[in-house]
Amino acid sequence: MAPRLSRRAGRLTSSLVRDILQLTQRPGMISFAGGLPAIDAMPPLNFRDFADDARQYGPSEGEPALRSLVARNLSALGMACSVEQVLVTSGSQQGIDLVGKLFIDEGAPVLLEAPTYLATIQALGVYGAEFEGLPLSADGIDPDNLRRAIAHRRPAFVYLIPTFQNPSGCCYTDEIRRAVAEILDETGVPLIEDDPYRDLVYQPVDRTPLCAYLERTPWVYLGSFSKITAPGLRVGYLAASPSLFCGLVRLKQSSDLHTNRIGQAWLTQFLDSAGFAEHLARLLRLYGERRAAMQAALRQHFGGLAEWRAPAGGLFFWLRLTRECDTLAALHAALDRKVAFMPGDPFFPTGELRYPALRLNFSHASPEQIAQGVAWLAEILDEAASAQRDRARVALMSR
Repeated sequence: MAPRLSRRAGRLTSSLVRDILQLTQRPGMISFAGGLPAIDAMPPLNFRDFADDARQYGPSEGEPALRSLVARNLSALGMACSVEQVLVTSGSQQGIDLVGKLFIDEGAPVLLEAPTYLATIQALGVYGAEFEGLPLSADGIDPDNLRRAIAHRRPAFVYLIPTFQNPSGCCYTDEIRRAVAEILDETGVPLIEDDPYRDLVYQPVDRTPLCAYLERTPWVYLGSFSKITAPGLRVGYLAASPSLFCGLVRLKQSSDLHTNRIGQAWLTQFLDSAGFAEHLARLLRLYGERRAAMQAALRQHFGGLAEWRAPAGGLFFWLRLTRECDTLAALHAALDRKVAFMPGDPFFPTGELRYPALRLNFSHASPEQIAQGVAWLAEILDEAASAQRDRARVALMSR
């Protein structure tokens, strides 16, 4: 007899990114699928100096030195943030989960961008969130759409990725950041701001956190060290309004007691060293070269297939296809050719705003692999779009 599980268990879904990443371990695979930092860009890890101090249980809030460093950095960005408002998490993904536990009962409405980070859809969906998507342009969401959506059905919170948004790569303008903050302050709707890519910037652009403009409404700001150091450490953080912080700490205690201490100790030393600035400069040069390689390859092969804009930062190109195409079917064909990408469909929280698209990561593959993989991908998508057009023509003639 099958065990009786919770209603929540019935809402569990698999992450397409994680499923694809397993397939990308095949020899010779060119992967544009996950947001993977380049292995050769990660700093070497040496835990010898921290092993003794990290053996015992630690504070749920995180190591004081790391929390202090985070608070100092956020304050420099214009946020009103003290060390007492910083919680170290097991990657920023845990922060999203804690937010879901804190705010969401079954049926709670949540406003987020369309498209948005697919793991947020997965994490919040488990708790029974009902999503409403806000259409996303190259400059961010439309503040008027946000105001109307809040008036129509007040959400538990608004979840946004204003800087180098995943998957679209868009970066909100200063005008939109200020307008969104003003609306949230007026309505009192909490903001969850996810900001894991802000340090990966390749051209000048405004990156002021939305939270820095808030004066009254509660907020949670999510950050990560995974994209600029080593994701295997699984160390991220959140900062929150004082009214929310205590609840988040208690949820963290009930989840995993505390984040791994040796990773926190290593990060504190590395982030506060002169070597970190040199590492970040090397990282930006490497990713800037790979971004340029992908832009050149897309211009050569995707001119008639898609529309896109080179991102000012982050790790992704977002391609809006100009023809109808079953991107999931194209993915299977691409994997047979040993090239992987992310179809756009899973990034949309609701179906009505969906359009054919794909997300391509440029940080993990070499420039040579990018050139070859993009060429193969253009052939595969052209074939998939042609096949879909032929099927539609046959279906029309058979009516």
